[in-house]
Amino acid sequence: MQAVAKERFVRMAPMKVRRILDLIKDKDVEEALNILHFTPKRAAKVVEKALRSAVANFFLDEKAARISPHDIFIKKAFVDQGPTLRRFRPMSMGRVGRIRRKTSHVTIVVEYNN
Repeated sequence: MQAVAKERFVRMAPMKVRRILDLIKDKDVEEALNILHFTPKRAAKVVEKALRSAVANFFLDEKAARISPHDIFIKKAFVDQGPTLRRFRPMSMGRVGRIRRKTSHVTIVVEYNN
């Protein structure tokens, strides 16, 4: 039994989010939430929100009501790149500088550990 949560269009580069996801892959949910809560990166809040959503989605099923939260672990956690927002800034000599603001799609899959 598993549940999925997707956090889409996060205004953060995927590489920054990937560093945080590597900390919590293949861990149980309680340990992962502790790691995320005490990680001083901005991406940790985004991943924590997605993880809490995945756990809530897991407990929506009637069969999951008997399962303890200690028995749930993170099966998959990955991030894909979303659309890039293009912004422009004035530069020297009348030129324009392009700024690319990357976005991310975070996906977390939690599963019951027998």
